[in-house]
Amino acid sequence: MTFIYHKTLIEVQTEPRRPFNFSKILLKWDQQKNTRRMPWKRETNPYKVWLSEVILQQTRVDQGLKYYESFVKAFPDIDSLAKAPDQEIFKLWEGLGYYARCRNLIETARRIAGQLSGEFPTCYEEIIKLKGIGSYTAAAIASFAFNEPRAVVDGNVFRLLSRLFGIDKAIDTAEGKRFFDELAEQLLNKKQPAIYNQAIMDFGAVVCKPVPECTQCPFNRYCVALHNENISSLPVKSKKVTIKKRWFYYALFDHNGRFAIRQRTEKDIWPNLFEFLLIESEKELDQSAIVRQLKEKSGIMRDGIKVKSISPVFRQQLSHQLIEGRFAELRITHKPTRMVGMTWVKKAEMKNYAFPKFITQYLEKRTDVR
Repeated sequence: MTFIYHKTLIEVQTEPRRPFNFSKILLKWDQQKNTRRMPWKRETNPYKVWLSEVILQQTRVDQGLKYYESFVKAFPDIDSLAKAPDQEIFKLWEGLGYYARCRNLIETARRIAGQLSGEFPTCYEEIIKLKGIGSYTAAAIASFAFNEPRAVVDGNVFRLLSRLFGIDKAIDTAEGKRFFDELAEQLLNKKQPAIYNQAIMDFGAVVCKPVPECTQCPFNRYCVALHNENISSLPVKSKKVTIKKRWFYYALFDHNGRFAIRQRTEKDIWPNLFEFLLIESEKELDQSAIVRQLKEKSGIMRDGIKVKSISPVFRQQLSHQLIEGRFAELRITHKPTRMVGMTWVKKAEMKNYAFPKFITQYLEKRTDVR
């Protein structure tokens, strides 16, 4: 059986309700019903489009909005971003997570400002060569900034298309991604790609969301998943995420009002961010074990140290890891002997350094520290 969309035939695996024009219905909804407002919508400046797309990767819109506005205010163009110190940029990114995005943002901004003379590439084939930009982001920039007819396929689009056409191909496989990319390209309104792409993403975000508003959907008479009552099972993913659990115990050494911090440089979570002296354990430790191990690692064994407090357990859920742990505040009379690579900073200076969310959630509760 086939459906017909603006001169395109698309094969489906189930009985169709009747042929319909996908693009026409979508754009009518966008014009009459779409009330989603965001500062980057209808934006044609490639820098701002790129910035918004990078921030929104794996981030909710309501969370990313304030970061986008802060970045645009602090760095209104690529040149200002490229010239900014790394730590200033990371500090502005603090709390957004997935810090590889920030590192790639910095590197790409400097490449454009330097090697490309400040000129953002104007087509998909050149945009996708930039570090940190994949097929989705390249298509979004090419479409929104340069009106290039490229279909964007994000999580919202996967969800809408899989339900509407009853597609059970796994979206996290090469075959599945290729299938959905081809389908999206066939559906694309090539005369109005920017408006169309924004509309289809908005539709997936506000109507065909994880718990959909089917009664408000203009496609409900055609939706295969609704007809077959299997909306909740689509889209399909083949891989089950395995969560690794880690225990982090941090020591906040207070020496005459200064605290010891270090920058994470390992190939691990939170690279380039700052932290306190860390003990990592495979299991939960009691308070005496926490203090004992922190003393051993720092070189402080007996005298010259006072335990001010040990926090309750804090948690941060990452995509594939669960971080749990505690914070021990320790007042010391002399600097530890084994803390190589640590920097001692005043309380007032702490706000200038970017810490992972796991640490900032604790510091925000300890106003005497930060």
